Amino acid sequence: MNWLKDLFHIDKPIIAMCHLKALPGDPGYAADKGMDWIVEQARADLRALQGGGVDAVMFSNEASLPYLTKVETITVACMARVIAELRGEITVPYGVNVLWDPAASIDLAVATGGQFVREIFTGVYASDYGLWNTNCGETIRHRHRVHGENVRLFFNIVPESAVYLGQRTVADIARTTVFVSQPDALCVSGATAGAETPLDALQQVKQAVPDTVVFANTGVRLSNVEAMLNAADGAIIGTTFKRDGYIWNEVDENRVRELMQQVQRIRQT
Repeated sequence: MNWLKDLFHIDKPIIAMCHLKALPGDPGYAADKGMDWIVEQARADLRALQGGGVDAVMFSNEASLPYLTKVETITVACMARVIAELRGEITVPYGVNVLWDPAASIDLAVATGGQFVREIFTGVYASDYGLWNTNCGETIRHRHRVHGENVRLFFNIVPESAVYLGQRTVADIARTTVFVSQPDALCVSGATAGAETPLDALQQVKQAVPDTVVFANTGVRLSNVEAMLNAADGAIIGTTFKRDGYIWNEVDENRVRELMQQVQRIRQT
């Protein structure tokens, strides 16, 4: 777990999501506004997140609904353009998440200098996107082929909008995932983006794999951040930082600052 402090330079890091607007090829893409507008919206959110004091950011194509498990080339190309245009303004560690394509996420990280990725690397699921399968061995080998060995892999073991097909406990899944795939971190989620991560699941995972980094992945907010950070090694936060706590709104710097001030108090206790 030493890598956590080396990368984020702080205990219990808060990784903030920088959600990109719908991209070319996505059903929700605003063609009349174009890519320049997408870049500017991402720039405004990045500035608000950094201004509010987050420890890291993660860029994702959150608005690419409905998601693909193998994304189109245009998606990765557009995300790379956005990150490249913003890179000179990024002052904290950053990662990427191309929903829901682990190989594309690794490719984007290698191309843009991202230091970590979050994805569904393992398991088979019944999901809103159909039967959702993975091939972790192939993905890890791809990471080596593209020289992404320094990209940290965050395994989401409770995928949103999906259920694990096998009748196994989350603790058992955590144990075997760590043994077989050697993830850098595990992410424990609620049912959807913004849905609170079940505290008991978070505690079970951390108890099962105490030497592996565990993140609370969804639904962390001012009212529960202390409990979440007591159970986990850090948190990934998106919806809470948006205006009115609504996922598709812009980032509200005051909401960011308020939560980060609470995090600072928690770290000092």
